[in-house]
Amino acid sequence: QVQLMESGGGSVQAGGSLRLSCAASGTTESSNCIGWFRQGPGKEREGVAAISTSHGTTYYAASVKGRFTISRDNAKNTVYLQMNSLKPEDTGMYYCAAAPYATMRPDEYNYWGQGTQVTVSS
Repeated sequence: QVQLMESGGGSVQAGGSLRLSCAASGTTESSNCIGWFRQGPGKEREGVAAISTSHGTTYYAASVKGRFTISRDNAKNTVYLQMNSLKPEDTGMYYCAAAPYATMRPDEYNYWGQGTQVTVSS
């Protein structure tokens, strides 16, 4: 059973930065890929970024490429999402999730954290 806990959300003004953390425990082959997703008000959950925990290969949604960076610290079993140049449209609940293989599709992730709120004001 993989358990995930997010932290680092908050409120910032447009142009600001935040770093989210996803601490994982009980990691197995079910968590070969850790992804970050977000869900804004009235919107569907969308993939933001993902990383292969073994190879470090990264994947990004077009809307965040160049602004967000996903990274991992395998010694700490933690995945980070550095978010720069934040925009109001980045507002939402951010979740980390675990999947057995690299994917950005939410329905292919088996384990989810509780989420952390990110609010960007203009």
